[in-house]
Amino acid sequence: MQTEAKTSVQKRLNKIEGQVRGLSRMVDEDRYCIDIVTQISAVRAALRRVEEEVLRDHVAHCVHGAIASGDRAAQRKKVEELMDVLVRAER
Repeated sequence: MQTEAKTSVQKRLNKIEGQVRGLSRMVDEDRYCIDIVTQISAVRAALRRVEEEVLRDHVAHCVHGAIASGDRAAQRKKVEELMDVLVRAER
């Protein structure tokens, strides 16, 4: 992962970690269920943004590198990996 993307992803993950700890406190404090579900939704959205950023970095560097290399096997492998992860993300 490129340095800029890595820094951004780490920052987002640290924030998500805090959100999850907050969720745990909400459960401990018997907070209103809808408030908890709302926060869970926010965490999932934040994780999707991290996933998107990691995938963008992967395409920009790893997939692009395979394409630029001219190595057909490496190109196929990177495209297959990308397709597999996109299919899994839809489940």
